[in-house]
Amino acid sequence: MSLQRVKQINELIQKILGGIFQKECQFPDNSLVTILAVETSPDLLYSKIIVSVFPLTQEKDVLRYLEDNVFQIQQFLNKKLAMRPIPKIRFEIDRTEFEAEKIEKLLEEIKEK
Repeated sequence: MSLQRVKQINELIQKILGGIFQKECQFPDNSLVTILAVETSPDLLYSKIIVSVFPLTQEKDVLRYLEDNVFQIQQFLNKKLAMRPIPKIRFEIDRTEFEAEKIEKLLEEIKEK
């Protein structure tokens, strides 16, 4: 599969899942869930959905919700996508902000010494 085609599929899945998250998902109260990226395998069998959660304290609850409801979310996606094969989705929390915060704290500690 061409890289351009996979990129288009990633964008389409991200757009559709964004709508599903808004209309169908009941995330924990006071949490904001954002789809940062979709990474689909070249054979179109799997898609990793990378999400960001705010506040960070809600990450575990949101990931648990997504994992518990992955079948239902997959069914909504299957109905919206007119392609075969439809990639099987799995969710992953973006750790970039957490890691950046850790690095900033370490840099501050070094500065103080």
